[in-house]
Amino acid sequence: MNNTILNIENQTIIKNYLNFNSSEFLLKGIATATASSIELIEQIEAKKRCEKKLPIWFSTHNIYYPNKLNIEQTSSEITAQYKAELVSGETLIDLTGGFGVDCFYFSKRIKQVYHCEINENLSQIVRHNYLQLKVENISCIPENGIKILQQENKLYNWIYIDASRRDDIKGKVFLLKDCLPSVPEHLELLFMHSKNIMIKTSPLLDITSGISELKHVKTIHCVAVDNEVKELLWILEADFKGEIEIKTINISKQTKQVFNFNLKDESTANALIGNALAYIYEPNSAILKSGAFKILAKKLNLFKLHKHSHLYTSSELIEFPGRSLKIVNIIEYNKKKFKREFTAEKANVTTRNFPETVQQIRKKLNLKDGGSNYLFFTTNCNNIKIVIVCKKVL
Repeated sequence: MNNTILNIENQTIIKNYLNFNSSEFLLKGIATATASSIELIEQIEAKKRCEKKLPIWFSTHNIYYPNKLNIEQTSSEITAQYKAELVSGETLIDLTGGFGVDCFYFSKRIKQVYHCEINENLSQIVRHNYLQLKVENISCIPENGIKILQQENKLYNWIYIDASRRDDIKGKVFLLKDCLPSVPEHLELLFMHSKNIMIKTSPLLDITSGISELKHVKTIHCVAVDNEVKELLWILEADFKGEIEIKTINISKQTKQVFNFNLKDESTANALIGNALAYIYEPNSAILKSGAFKILAKKLNLFKLHKHSHLYTSSELIEFPGRSLKIVNIIEYNKKKFKREFTAEKANVTTRNFPETVQQIRKKLNLKDGGSNYLFFTTNCNNIKIVIVCKKVL
């Protein structure tokens, strides 16, 4: 950590060149007596990535930024706030602290938080930033979190771990056992120090696979922001042997769409299959990730268009955790029929359980993107390929 980055001259350059790209900055050859062009660029690029993802850090004076990869890998403030709502108590230890965003929000709910980070330089950066953010109840420990647990007998109300999903040999990995540290390998150690464990994993991790690798899973949270799944959160409770609950949330500026269910109920539910009625519904990405395909239809009294289509329909409009659209027309998929019945040049195209891609459909039917029409290319309950023409619900 180059502390001189924080002097007035360097901070002024970082602020003034936020909207310049790296090549422009290098061409100008801007440097100071205390910071090279490369060091200044690293600060500028990392800070730019924080403007929307970490607005508190972005707007706080004298924040020191690590390399942009650390910013890309850290939780956003939105998802960190969500995680913080799940914990309570006196103590929490984060075994893989990173840039410290999660700990910052945990500290608002927990009396004493311990931030472990094996990268000593990053730990130093985080400690400095907490001082700027006026946080006093987080202790930064520049060591391997697993080793800390192995060397002590302390108990915590919560243990939090966000294992690295990158391996020097295998590259990007998705199985828990291949992450660093390996959570399955250290589960017994974790439960020796806490009854409550929260694990953050990639949204690409298969839920069934994760359950098979872990023990005492109580709840799984599928967290999406603006309809993009950002992370899976696994809540483990010592000796828990009940039914696993899946909680889905899609967070946007306007709403928080929530849908919860017991995993067992999805496997036993029977969804009614039927033809499209007056309204069509497309689940948000968190629900699609959770696999709540049949239980969604059962709980909300909806028909599924097809066993594999994951589109739903009803005669009356309901409040739905996803997109809700009014059906205008249904066309059997045939180029001549489609051109005869749909004359607009633009449309928003979605495919569900359909053999062609959006790109292939656009080329074949000469459709431009956009406009007020929404087209679902899908398969109905009679295994017929159809196009459902829709408008937004007013």
